[in-house]
Amino acid sequence: MWLPYIKNRAQLQLVAVPKYQGEPYYRSYLIVSSNDSKTKNIDDLKGRVFAYSDPDSNSGFLVPRSDLTVKGYNPDSFFLRSFFTGSHRGVVEAVASELANGGSVDGYVWDTLALFEPELTNATRIVEKSDKFGFPPIVSNLNNSSKDVMNMRKILIQMELDPDGRELLKRLNIDGFTIAKPDLYDDIANMAKIIEMKQ
Repeated sequence: MWLPYIKNRAQLQLVAVPKYQGEPYYRSYLIVSSNDSKTKNIDDLKGRVFAYSDPDSNSGFLVPRSDLTVKGYNPDSFFLRSFFTGSHRGVVEAVASELANGGSVDGYVWDTLALFEPELTNATRIVEKSDKFGFPPIVSNLNNSSKDVMNMRKILIQMELDPDGRELLKRLNIDGFTIAKPDLYDDIANMAKIIEMKQ
């Protein structure tokens, strides 16, 4: 999850960040059923049923609520009903089966499902893609020694140089790992502050 790191990053240290499509970023996707050809943005889902992934998810919860807040809507009353699926895959399944009219999902997860289970994602349609956000990091407790953290970071970063490592990365649908600074996640922290200020 992304938000727990934002909430607790004073007690955590970044080890490494996955690279997806060559960058340490991902997006949030707003999706609807592939049978829905009319919905063009989140505004069109007013008074309908919406699926979130998890309250600790940036892409599956914070992003759509931030979008609604910035547009002047109350996220708590905008939809007829909303619910948590417990996972990003669950959001895709809920929208694909039309249990929900729309949902917000991690773009990396949707893209990966599209590779391995296209029959599922083909039943949905991407309406909007968010700006880029820092990919969820690998972190360590501050109590761990700097030597242990450095060793773990070295192993992760060198995975793409090893045949077995490359095979694992391929299965995960990521390119490798890189080093990043905490400010990679400032945009997410700022969104959370906007919502808190509006409440």
